[in-house]
Amino acid sequence: MITRILVKCFLNLKLKNMKIISLAFLNNENIPDKYTCDGENINPPLQINEIPKAAQSLVLIVDDPDSPTGVWTHWLVWNIPATIKNIPENSLPNGSVEGLTTFGETGYGGPCPGRGEHHYHFKIFALDTILNLLPTANETELAEAMKGHTLDKAELVGLYKRK
Repeated sequence: MITRILVKCFLNLKLKNMKIISLAFLNNENIPDKYTCDGENINPPLQINEIPKAAQSLVLIVDDPDSPTGVWTHWLVWNIPATIKNIPENSLPNGSVEGLTTFGETGYGGPCPGRGEHHYHFKIFALDTILNLLPTANETELAEAMKGHTLDKAELVGLYKRK
């Protein structure tokens, strides 16, 4: 259900210039244990570049589409100030709000696949608004609130397989 909503919301969104990278891992490469349930379970450092000038806020969604139960949400953060270029490891940008993950709680929940290698998508969205959502909002409610407000999107994919 969540995947269908996100795909429907962003199907016609043409990517422009925005980028998201991490100094901890490259796109489509392995996420270090430190940022998983096998390590410190803290968020990796992220850098956001080429944020549209019209952006009022950013949204970060980290999920795993390879979960056998459907898309597993690992982190939801919205109302990140559009001036933020770096999210250091183990931190939350001032003024931003975290939503409910599939773990049933707010905050970052690192990769922890049961079997096999999974793909973890770190998606950043530039919005033309500030969202009015409670911290009890989940990914479906967040996607609904973002409809019609997305200026640009970028994605970083990390891989993880438990040892």
